[in-house]
Amino acid sequence: MAKKFRDLRARMSRESQARAHEKAQEMLDGLPLAELRQARHFSQEQLAAELDVRQPAVAKIEKRTDMYPTFRAFGF
Repeated sequence: MAKKFRDLRARMSRESQARAHEKAQEMLDGLPLAELRQARHFSQEQLAAELDVRQPAVAKIEKRTDMYPTFRAFGF
């Protein structure tokens, strides 16, 4: 039988939970904007509305190879 992640995490020590959280943040912060947007189930149009720009601006930003926003910007 599969176990729920929250149950497994609850049995971890606070130190282990903190290390896991930090590692997850490091991994998430390395995602390109397009992957980050998709992980949050945002369309380019929705992200454009949040950023107060037009959709083509989001598409242009996503094509840049140096665009790595932090996950915290998306409420993670």
